[in-house]
Amino acid sequence: MKENINQELSGVRKDVSLADYTTFKIGGLAKYFFEAKTKEDIVKAIKAAIKCNLPFFILSRGSNLLISDKGYQGLIIRIANQEFNNLQCGAGMDLSKLVNFAKENELTGMEWAAGIPGTIGGAICGNAGAFEYSIADVLAQAEVLDVKEEEIKVFQNKDCQFSYRSSIFKKNPQLVILSAGFKLKQGRKENIVQKMQEHLEHRAKTQPTGFPCAGSIFKNSTDFSAGQMIERCGLKGKKIGKVEVSQKHANFIINTGGGTAKEVVTLINLIKQEVKKKTGTTLEEEIQYLG
Repeated sequence: MKENINQELSGVRKDVSLADYTTFKIGGLAKYFFEAKTKEDIVKAIKAAIKCNLPFFILSRGSNLLISDKGYQGLIIRIANQEFNNLQCGAGMDLSKLVNFAKENELTGMEWAAGIPGTIGGAICGNAGAFEYSIADVLAQAEVLDVKEEEIKVFQNKDCQFSYRSSIFKKNPQLVILSAGFKLKQGRKENIVQKMQEHLEHRAKTQPTGFPCAGSIFKNSTDFSAGQMIERCGLKGKKIGKVEVSQKHANFIINTGGGTAKEVVTLINLIKQEVKKKTGTTLEEEIQYLG
């Protein structure tokens, strides 16, 4: 079918730089770009893409994501639905808003997420976590569009098939998160604030700041820390063009300015090869590739 997305969906922009929408500040142009400000917008945009025979990708805040220098030859749907009502959150709502709401209302369970960038939908999809906690510990249910069946469904926590930095949504892009509800316990505000502050201080001491990055590049395992493994192989500070392995934390690659996806991929492959050669361990990427 001939592409006529602008006729099917108002507000579509063309040839939009995706580098502006990722924490890495890397990525080519999106052929088409649409910002979905409500969950109805998300559904409408997906239906329009299907009708026009266009591939589509759901973009949150662009963390844990590396977009090709060639961009994306389809429709980028950036979720920006910020609905929020007493622990019921739009998928496009910033995770930080939930963290702050929990603190102000003396609800415990979200302290680990202090300082983590991204949205509710993105956090659920990648089962974001830190300090031995994750979003799987606090999610009650998610409202999901099943693109294949053209039906909105409610997934309970057990239906989400959470695992380390993964979920059924990450494995199946035909399941698109629209909103979610959370279950948190009452706590004491002073304890919540103290724990959040401890986590924020730990991040500041151990993770790079001041340069764009995508978060952790590789998954850890119960047997090893990817960062420690990379550091032992002498790769801290290793550079390819304008990107380099952080001197502060070896599981982070930073963009020092003008870095490209090709340079990041080259550096990732070099790290994997060196770690495999020197330790016998195969590192697995945590970040997602697009394009």
